[in-house]
Amino acid sequence: MANIKSQIKRNKQNKKARVRNRVFRGAARTSIKKANVAIKTGDEKEAKELTLKAIKALDAAAQKGVIHKNNAARRKSRLMKKLNSIEA
Repeated sequence: MANIKSQIKRNKQNKKARVRNRVFRGAARTSIKKANVAIKTGDEKEAKELTLKAIKALDAAAQKGVIHKNNAARRKSRLMKKLNSIEA
Protein backbone atom coordinates (compact mmCIF):
# COMPACT_ATOMS: atom_id res chain seq x y z
CA MET A 1 0.00 0.00 0.00
CA ALA A 2 1.24 3.46 -0.89
CA ASN A 3 2.32 5.87 1.85
CA ILE A 4 2.44 8.96 -0.32
CA LYS A 5 -0.76 10.99 -0.36
CA SER A 6 -0.70 11.69 -4.10
CA GLN A 7 -0.17 8.00 -4.89
CA ILE A 8 -3.08 6.99 -2.65
CA LYS A 9 -5.29 9.43 -4.58
CA ARG A 10 -3.92 8.17 -7.91
CA ASN A 11 -4.75 4.57 -6.92
CA LYS A 12 -8.34 5.59 -6.16
CA GLN A 13 -8.61 7.34 -9.52
CA ASN A 14 -7.18 4.32 -11.34
CA LYS A 15 -9.68 2.02 -9.65
CA LYS A 16 -12.61 4.23 -10.71
CA ALA A 17 -11.32 4.51 -14.26
CA ARG A 18 -10.79 0.74 -14.50
CA VAL A 19 -14.39 0.07 -13.50
CA ARG A 20 -15.69 2.73 -15.91
CA ASN A 21 -13.55 1.39 -18.77
CA ARG A 22 -14.68 -2.21 -18.18
CA VAL A 23 -18.27 -1.20 -18.91
CA PHE A 24 -17.44 0.14 -22.36
CA ARG A 25 -14.90 -2.55 -23.25
CA GLY A 26 -17.23 -5.33 -22.11
CA ALA A 27 -20.20 -3.92 -24.00
CA ALA A 28 -18.14 -3.67 -27.17
CA ARG A 29 -16.82 -7.23 -26.89
CA THR A 30 -20.25 -8.67 -26.15
CA SER A 31 -21.90 -6.88 -29.05
CA ILE A 32 -19.12 -8.00 -31.43
CA LYS A 33 -19.57 -11.62 -30.36
CA LYS A 34 -23.34 -11.42 -30.86
CA ALA A 35 -22.87 -9.88 -34.31
CA ASN A 36 -20.40 -12.60 -35.30
CA VAL A 37 -22.83 -15.33 -34.20
CA ALA A 38 -25.64 -13.71 -36.19
CA ILE A 39 -23.40 -13.46 -39.24
CA LYS A 40 -22.44 -17.13 -38.97
CA THR A 41 -26.10 -18.19 -38.76
CA GLY A 42 -26.74 -16.30 -41.99
CA ASP A 43 -29.74 -14.24 -40.85
CA GLU A 44 -29.12 -11.04 -42.82
CA LYS A 45 -31.60 -8.78 -41.02
CA GLU A 46 -30.51 -9.73 -37.51
CA ALA A 47 -26.83 -9.70 -38.49
CA LYS A 48 -27.12 -6.18 -39.88
CA GLU A 49 -28.94 -4.94 -36.78
CA LEU A 50 -26.41 -6.48 -34.37
CA THR A 51 -23.47 -5.27 -36.46
CA LEU A 52 -24.75 -1.69 -36.23
CA LYS A 53 -25.06 -2.07 -32.44
CA ALA A 54 -21.51 -3.40 -32.29
CA ILE A 55 -20.26 -0.45 -34.33
CA LYS A 56 -22.03 1.93 -31.97
CA ALA A 57 -20.43 0.23 -28.95
CA LEU A 58 -16.98 0.40 -30.56
CA ASP A 59 -17.44 4.09 -31.33
CA ALA A 60 -18.44 4.76 -27.72
CA ALA A 61 -15.38 2.90 -26.42
CA ALA A 62 -13.09 4.78 -28.79
CA GLN A 63 -14.66 8.12 -27.92
CA LYS A 64 -14.14 7.48 -24.19
CA GLY A 65 -10.52 6.52 -24.82
CA VAL A 66 -11.00 2.92 -23.68
CA ILE A 67 -9.66 1.64 -27.01
CA HIS A 68 -7.68 3.48 -29.65
CA LYS A 69 -9.65 4.97 -32.55
CA ASN A 70 -7.66 2.92 -35.09
CA ASN A 71 -8.41 -0.24 -33.10
CA ALA A 72 -12.11 0.56 -33.27
CA ALA A 73 -11.86 1.32 -36.99
CA ARG A 74 -10.08 -1.98 -37.64
CA ARG A 75 -12.70 -3.99 -35.74
CA LYS A 76 -15.57 -2.19 -37.49
CA SER A 77 -13.95 -2.85 -40.85
CA ARG A 78 -13.62 -6.57 -40.12
CA LEU A 79 -17.23 -6.77 -38.98
CA MET A 80 -18.51 -5.02 -42.08
CA LYS A 81 -16.37 -7.25 -44.29
CA LYS A 82 -17.99 -10.34 -42.72
CA LEU A 83 -21.47 -8.82 -43.01
CA ASN A 84 -20.97 -7.94 -46.67
CA SER A 85 -19.79 -11.45 -47.44
CA ILE A 86 -23.17 -12.95 -46.38
CA GLU A 87 -25.17 -10.25 -48.14
CA ALA A 88 -23.39 -10.81 -51.46
